Amino acid sequence: MTQHSILSKESAQEKLHRMALEIAENIGEGEGGLILIGIEKNGVAIAEKIKAFLIKYYRENVEVLSLSLNKDFPEDILLNKVMDLNDKNIVLIDDVSNSGKTLLYALKPLLEYHPKRIQTLVMIERMHKLFPIKPDYVGLSLATTSQDHIHVIIENGDLVGVTFE
Repeated sequence: MTQHSILSKESAQEKLHRMALEIAENIGEGEGGLILIGIEKNGVAIAEKIKAFLIKYYRENVEVLSLSLNKDFPEDILLNKVMDLNDKNIVLIDDVSNSGKTLLYALKPLLEYHPKRIQTLVMIERMHKLFPIKPDYVGLSLATTSQDHIHVIIENGDLVGVTFE
């Protein structure tokens, strides 16, 4: 299959910057900080990049956590750090949203708490929803076939591009 470039490194960085600005606008100062939870592996790298842009505009504490889950057995979900998520602003981050299943299952451990708000962010939003998940922050929405494969390319923690085949 032939790979086609969707986003260059520069375009991807612009999308990340824009989403960070949107978060800063939507979660105001005095809200008690922000927790970015990246779904391993690409979601964590995206969360770190969002944080790097966000701290220029958002003066409260921003923390990044990672969440791991086995997509074949999504009942096993682990956060890399145990912390009190009550009354916190949380943004759950993944690279690509296809059916919405991964984001839905990733919400499960967060619901054991009473966060102030939970929002979702994806770099690429596809239109193949099987679950009731609509990301709050989207880098790029794509109308694709279910046979197309989207690849978010991360090298050394940097988002260097997005391709599809």
